[in-house]
Amino acid sequence: MDRFLPAYVGALSQHLADFADPALVQHALLAGTRQMVKSQQPDCTLLDVFGAVFYPMLGLPPEALRPAIDDFYANVFPTLKALTGLLPGAVEVVKEALHKGYQIAIATNPLFPMTAIEQRLEWAGLPPQEIPFAVIPSGESFHFAKPNPAFLAELLARLGWPDGPVVMVGNDPLNDMRCAAELGLAAYQVGADSTASLDGRMSGGALPDLLPWLERTTQSTLEPQWNQPSAILAILRSTPAALNHFTTGLPADAWNARTRAGEWSLGEILCHLRDVEAEVNLPRLRKVLQEDNPFIAGQDTDRWAQERGYIHQDGARALQRFSATRQRLIKSLEKLEPQEWQRSARHTIFGPTRLHELMEIVVGHDRLHVRQAQETAGSLPSSR
Repeated sequence: MDRFLPAYVGALSQHLADFADPALVQHALLAGTRQMVKSQQPDCTLLDVFGAVFYPMLGLPPEALRPAIDDFYANVFPTLKALTGLLPGAVEVVKEALHKGYQIAIATNPLFPMTAIEQRLEWAGLPPQEIPFAVIPSGESFHFAKPNPAFLAELLARLGWPDGPVVMVGNDPLNDMRCAAELGLAAYQVGADSTASLDGRMSGGALPDLLPWLERTTQSTLEPQWNQPSAILAILRSTPAALNHFTTGLPADAWNARTRAGEWSLGEILCHLRDVEAEVNLPRLRKVLQEDNPFIAGQDTDRWAQERGYIHQDGARALQRFSATRQRLIKSLEKLEPQEWQRSARHTIFGPTRLHELMEIVVGHDRLHVRQAQETAGSLPSSR
């Protein structure tokens, strides 16, 4: 990447020389990329964030540059393959992992459009049309970038929050290892000396040694641990982002379509999340922060779907309101000192509890309904 990225930026800048000075294009490219890395917007894709910086700096509308940019990725970007090389053993490791039944998602930083990422996979000997990767992130569909742990949370949300062990495999100490650690994931650093911690959740070495390490490590050791504040915040951020993806381009008649008997529609799921966030999660957080050891009453929120007629409500608007309320919840949590996560409360069902535990419950609720939304969206007619 040390050779590839400067060549990529230089080639794209020169390709757009008819529209703007290459130096200005490079400056705009880097400024847009920095904004992508910093973005915390769950309702704005990374390419949208990039475009909001890049095009105004050039003084040009997106449509003026789109044909030239498309031409670059079709005809110039492929020439950059000469700057890359196959990682020995990578193809064999991926195919063996698939043979063992592992689910594999690509976890590259989604700072490129999909065509660029797919080309890079082809250069690596892993063409996506042949290798059944579960998810391939790109700037068009993802909302967070490394080293933000919300990126990995969004990736897992897109997979429907699968149960069981999860391992991040990467080579970068910050973008891969620390990102994974902040989400509570086990990780394997390719190319590093073995760095196994006492609990065995972190290791490193040659890529061919990855699968043997997985085989000799107990599954319980590799289970995600969502209980640290950084993981809780990352998952809270990822939920509206994943829901935005699941509903992008959804026809009007699909929002309240029930795909299975006894299951909520996407619209009903979103109305439920909206009301729970506004009437349960946010008030509970404020109560715990404002009062000493307050009493928290339990609430039966599932019955609201029928009582409030969620099936007849606007799902898109419900998602907007849920996202807005979630941002208020996150802003309150971001301000907390470590000791404030331990503020106490008394709950009708759980008894003595702490703010940290209450937020873990919110995270569990999120994962449950994101999985439900992913399954429901996947069951809708393919005409979408």
